[in-house]
Amino acid sequence: METKLFSLCHQPRHFSPNLGFPSTNFNSTLKLKLNLPQPSSKLGFRTSPIVFASTSTSQGESNASSTIETEKQSSASVSPLYVPTPPNRELRTPHSGYHFDGTTRKFFEGWYFKVSIPELRQSFCFMYSVENPAFPKKLSALEVAQHGPRYTGVGAQILGAGDKYICQYSEESRNFWGSRHELILGNTFIAEKELKPPNKEVPPQRVGLDEVCWKPTKSQGFEEFNKRVVEGFQVSPLWNQGFIRDDGRSNYVETVKTARWEYSTRPTYGWGNVGSKQKSSAGWLAAFPVFEPHWQICMAGGLSTGLIEWDGERIEFQNAPSYSEKNWGGAFPRKWFWVQCNVFEGASEEVALTVGGGLRQLPGLTENFESAALIGVHYGGIFYEFVPWNAVVSWEIAPWGNWYIVAENQTHKVEVKATTKDLGTTLRAPTAESGLSPACKDTCFGELRLQLWERRYDGNKGKIILDVTSNMAAVEVGGGPWFNTWKGEATTPELLSRALRAPVDVDGIFGLIPLFKPPGL
Repeated sequence: METKLFSLCHQPRHFSPNLGFPSTNFNSTLKLKLNLPQPSSKLGFRTSPIVFASTSTSQGESNASSTIETEKQSSASVSPLYVPTPPNRELRTPHSGYHFDGTTRKFFEGWYFKVSIPELRQSFCFMYSVENPAFPKKLSALEVAQHGPRYTGVGAQILGAGDKYICQYSEESRNFWGSRHELILGNTFIAEKELKPPNKEVPPQRVGLDEVCWKPTKSQGFEEFNKRVVEGFQVSPLWNQGFIRDDGRSNYVETVKTARWEYSTRPTYGWGNVGSKQKSSAGWLAAFPVFEPHWQICMAGGLSTGLIEWDGERIEFQNAPSYSEKNWGGAFPRKWFWVQCNVFEGASEEVALTVGGGLRQLPGLTENFESAALIGVHYGGIFYEFVPWNAVVSWEIAPWGNWYIVAENQTHKVEVKATTKDLGTTLRAPTAESGLSPACKDTCFGELRLQLWERRYDGNKGKIILDVTSNMAAVEVGGGPWFNTWKGEATTPELLSRALRAPVDVDGIFGLIPLFKPPGL
């Protein structure tokens, strides 16, 4: 295989002290010629967006399928810089850690990281999950008789450019690890021979920078992890890297054979106002295993820099909008919908939108379910929160193709409309019935409009705060059954609503008695 790399470096790269992310200003015009949909024209909140691409071709091929032309021929490469996660980091949300408590109860935890590249109108969604880690390998007949049937293992999925897909899964979780109180985790599917798989984050090897081009002097600058892990991943709030190989179980969807990625992230929004204490997405009761599964948005918005090797192409990006969230508990909801977007036209500052709702089982001996939903908007450093204990959230969701969600609280109203003509890609999710199985359908090509108003004293719409659109929304439906349009409304009884609105600082309380702090908080 011969690799052809096209990039730019005719000016020195200058790195700011803020987490070491490059700030680059190239004078030459960048023209992308890729066999991909055309990008949107207005980004608003980003400066100097840069994308590089290359193509790996076999000997004998006459032309590469993607190129980059510049007015000034030169060569460079975007280089993500690893930074350790600092303690008590800014914008850390509650429930960033790994929630497994060591018991044999049914349990899963899943993590989702998304990078959007507006210049290509493409997104990459990284999904990691672990199921029933109390059993590090498939249960024996005796264990099944004692604990009942359980599905075990670790999965890594990516929904990438062109809605193509890759999944690697193992029934064993003995090489999975996670930090108890921080968003740091990893897994080794295959370790290098005679080397022990990591059981904690492996800081990538630091390398010197070329003084002329300000890039790593080695072509592969992150050798420490790659030296020990042949196939696997590790991720933190500021770093995500890995290599996986499709396991051939997904013959119902278009797949890629392998994927490799290395990118750094600078968070800009957590889940709350910038400069304030960040919130639990489900309120302070999420510290207790009552209303499961739980859901936490870990980073509503960020900017990522790095590279992804996907389907024979190497895509490099700088300051790409990014996002992360997680779920944990007994199993996914019976039925759910989800919308998320960080790329908008018509905004003067960064906008981040997250919408989600589901039908989840209530604790008890009988099968009772409740509908829960939320809308969260970050704009201009301010968090606009619409949750059942401070608002009324209503929705109409088609089995596929249309999402309509509205909400209002005491001060604001919000409306989200999303549609897609894309057929979508079936993804896996941890299920109680069959483990990590096809359970939902997604696309990152949703057409979306977000409107946010101040609420007048009489309940009508007042001054408009946001009216923005996107053609890069991630949309999803999952579970079921989906026989027709799902119409629903989420509110909370007044007594419980008052309790959830109470300013209970669970993290602060357990900070006084750390011995009793629950895992994950």
